[in-house]
Amino acid sequence: MYDTTKYKLIAFFCVAVILLGGYFTYVHFKKNKTNEKPQIVSTAPIIEITSVNVPIKIPPKPVSPPLPLGTDQFVVSLTATPDDISGNLSDGGYIQDASAFTALIGTKTISPGAYKISKVMTPAQLLQVISGKPYMKWVVIPPGLRKEEIAALLAPPLGWTKKQTTEWITKDTTIKPEYIEGVYAPDTYLIPVGEKPVDVTTRLISKFNEGFASYLPQFTAKNIKWTTALTLASIVQREAANVADMPLISGILWNRLNQNMALDVDATLQYVRGNKGAGWWAPITVADKKLDSPYNTYLHIGLPPHPIANPSLQAIDAVLNPATTDCLYYLHDKNRVTHCAATYAEHQANIQKYLVSSMN
Repeated sequence: MYDTTKYKLIAFFCVAVILLGGYFTYVHFKKNKTNEKPQIVSTAPIIEITSVNVPIKIPPKPVSPPLPLGTDQFVVSLTATPDDISGNLSDGGYIQDASAFTALIGTKTISPGAYKISKVMTPAQLLQVISGKPYMKWVVIPPGLRKEEIAALLAPPLGWTKKQTTEWITKDTTIKPEYIEGVYAPDTYLIPVGEKPVDVTTRLISKFNEGFASYLPQFTAKNIKWTTALTLASIVQREAANVADMPLISGILWNRLNQNMALDVDATLQYVRGNKGAGWWAPITVADKKLDSPYNTYLHIGLPPHPIANPSLQAIDAVLNPATTDCLYYLHDKNRVTHCAATYAEHQANIQKYLVSSMN
């Protein structure tokens, strides 16, 4: 029988070696796992913070190139339509397609006046210019206005202050006695916005001189002073119902002057009375006829000291070429038709027929 003790001891030793090896292997592995830093996996974007409270820079908006310099004057008339404007630009060689430019204008407002444009401008740039503010503006001055009314028309488009307007009336238009009234020619003007008021005065007088130049030698030939002619023309302008009646009114007023009669003209009273709240040319009253003034042609024989308005060339022509008539009196009926009479009795009959009866 074998002795098994020896073999048991060998087996026990082998088992012990295996167990001790496994233990030390476990302890070493656990120690290494403990010392490792954990790795965090993230799918979020990495944000690099460079400084605190630094604003984020936003790229600047692209800057439009500056407008080319306008070298040419382009005028938009008072009655111009978008088609007219496009056609004129096309005719001037500024655009190629007039219809396309009209469509580009669309609903934009284009003010009448003058603008500075250039052929190097694109259609969009041209539209930008002419839909802005014109450097010259239109001013329409109808005939028969006194200078206060003309100033009221000039001031808004030219940007005059209240002080400038007052000085134009009281200073700029009183440089000479013969320039107080009557020489500020009615016309349609295109005036630079920056023009000084005193220069506007010169502009209007120059226009008057231009139109009156051909009449001056004719009045001189008839021994009529130009200031006399102009004063009478201003009364004719205010008294005539229309241009066609001007020669007749002129003939009647010349008859009164030549017979040393009082003119008895309402318009001269309206001028001296001024605007009392009802307008510059409101109907006169009984009290107005008693005004003690050299402009009161009911009290004083002859012409007033100077023109009462700024007449048209038609009124000036009527003074030079009055109708031949024996009438000394006239009136306008409710339809502004003129009826004249040679005697006061006939005039009274006309008053009854055309004025009193029409009121009943």
